[in-house]
Amino acid sequence: MAEVPFKISVSSEQLDTLKRKLDATRFPDELEDAGWAYGAPLADVKRLVSRWRDGYDWRKQEALLNAELPHSARDIAVQGFGTLNIHYVHKRSAVEGAIPLLFVHGWPGSFIEARKITPLLTEAHPVVALSLPGFGFSEAPRKKGFRLAQYAEVGHNLMLALGYSEYVTQGGDWGCMIARKIATVYGGKHTKAWHTNFPVTAGPQLSFNPLHILSALAMILPLLWMSAATKAGLLRSQEVQRTGIGYLREQSTKPQTVGYALADSPVGLLAWIYERLVAWTDEYPWVDDEGAFPCRGATPTFSLSHSPLSDRLKSRSFA
Repeated sequence: MAEVPFKISVSSEQLDTLKRKLDATRFPDELEDAGWAYGAPLADVKRLVSRWRDGYDWRKQEALLNAELPHSARDIAVQGFGTLNIHYVHKRSAVEGAIPLLFVHGWPGSFIEARKITPLLTEAHPVVALSLPGFGFSEAPRKKGFRLAQYAEVGHNLMLALGYSEYVTQGGDWGCMIARKIATVYGGKHTKAWHTNFPVTAGPQLSFNPLHILSALAMILPLLWMSAATKAGLLRSQEVQRTGIGYLREQSTKPQTVGYALADSPVGLLAWIYERLVAWTDEYPWVDDEGAFPCRGATPTFSLSHSPLSDRLKSRSFA
């Protein structure tokens, strides 16, 4: 299928339904002085819901997205899964022969992650920012087994369809692993470089890396060679592993179950995403409209776009 121009157009019926759901929100109780210890604070979520319901102008944002970014869609073949209709932003560069850049978002992400940087990059490079299958406006796979290799195949086949036989990639979060898979499968001939802001590696085992023993001891003994910044980083990493990956466990093991709540409750989706945005961005000064913007609403394919980890990764290796 050839490239088809795409325009974001959320129906009035969907917006009316959203308004009714926001009006009917029943908030949970909250423990005194809980802060962020148990997740998104009640006061924050109430404030965001009020803004979303009474002040946030989706039509304005919709018009801006359509005006600022060139949207398209096309069917992309995936071996064993037929074709999927994939939405993407594609902005060409005036520089002849420039190296194309493929942006692969993560969760909770979208093509919007490349919105601000695209005009800067296209002064020298063509930019492609796709919506991964099951995210945003892209069709979701309908059967099990859609793993890293299939996500990588979608990105690679899209670039080939656009006439880019050579390109480089950027991926963050889940997009990091997809971009790395693109590099390992299509590297050399097609993928010339892979950049990520989310490097993920498995920790070395004690039996294979004696230095890891020292690192483990450093959690207990204040070794002089370890700087204060390094200690703080390691402690923070431990805390994230202990209390910050509950969302990952749920979405990567039983996505269908949480999908019922997040596909039906806009406030549930808002809190689910907002808590992650704040936790991951080192005190970035989010404004309320930014908090609401990613939460246009979960599509009915939420559970499909967060298929169990066992269906996406055959082993612990992300290569």
